[in-house]
Amino acid sequence: MKLLKNQKGIALFLVLWVLVLLSVIVGEFSHAMRTEINIARNFRDEAQAYYIAQAGIYQAIFELIKTEAKPPQLQGVEFDKKEEKPRWRINADIAAENFAGGSFKVRIDNESGKFDLNTADEDVLKIMLAPFSLDAHQKDVIADSVQDWREEGNFHRVNGAKNDYYQSLPEPYSCKNAEFDSTEELLLVRGMTQEIYDGLKEMITVYRGDTYADKHSVFGGGEYAKTAEKKKININAASAEVLRLLPKMTEEIIQNITEYRKDKDFESDAEIAAVLGPGVQTALMPYITLKKYPFFTITSLGMLQDSDIRQVIRVLVEIDPAMDKKYRIVQWSDRYDFSKQSRN
Repeated sequence: MKLLKNQKGIALFLVLWVLVLLSVIVGEFSHAMRTEINIARNFRDEAQAYYIAQAGIYQAIFELIKTEAKPPQLQGVEFDKKEEKPRWRINADIAAENFAGGSFKVRIDNESGKFDLNTADEDVLKIMLAPFSLDAHQKDVIADSVQDWREEGNFHRVNGAKNDYYQSLPEPYSCKNAEFDSTEELLLVRGMTQEIYDGLKEMITVYRGDTYADKHSVFGGGEYAKTAEKKKININAASAEVLRLLPKMTEEIIQNITEYRKDKDFESDAEIAAVLGPGVQTALMPYITLKKYPFFTITSLGMLQDSDIRQVIRVLVEIDPAMDKKYRIVQWSDRYDFSKQSRN
């Protein structure tokens, strides 16, 4: 009888042990299934947010084509002199738009609001370097070396560098002797560091290009005049970080520019003088312009309702009415950090 009771106890223990084991297995299986479901849901939401962001990119391109790709004098099409105000303006706050169960928020910048590495002269290059803790010689080295990098020939400036310098490095390479094709190329130039480049990269460009009117102008104007104009910064497209580097600029003046541009762009030197003051405007004339160029940076943030999922796309696009599609995508970057975007 005692043996039978012991056997029943062992059997009960085994049953309980099996039940515990099964409970653990079921729990792990349930957890694994929930994890898989969450992964699948996140993947779905990320894909949806990505395509919402993509919709924002193409909507922005459509808006740019409407406002920028109109050469009426060449197409034989007459437009009203009072042109429709652009729905989306460059370098301005654009309200989020609902789309496909979510929304996208777009920002449009024109490359004319940045310093052009291919046209910046010594004066402009040193203005760019002003925020960094560099002595006069270090600034001279970088400014001279940037100009030497993009110019033909083997003769370098006093503080510059050509092949003889670059070939003497532990990992030698050649001086380009041609224009910059990307801003990242700046890291190859003598004196440039990753820290300086990181501080400059949102304020510099290699994409200016001739406007449609410049390309097809019957009056010309000369390469010197075009280059001189490309050295300048478009006050309507410049970020606060860029404006801050220009002569005579103060935080109060930058705030006045920002407030003015909430409603409209500057359209004349008189409007600039009225906001900045005649003295400041005169000092800035060698550095600022109202001219836009055909290259635009579009940043689109795709969001879902009731979800923390975000996807960001950044695209550099050229708008040209002579092209079949009126535009050309130059660069496409997924997963861009929207928080890096300049704000005025």
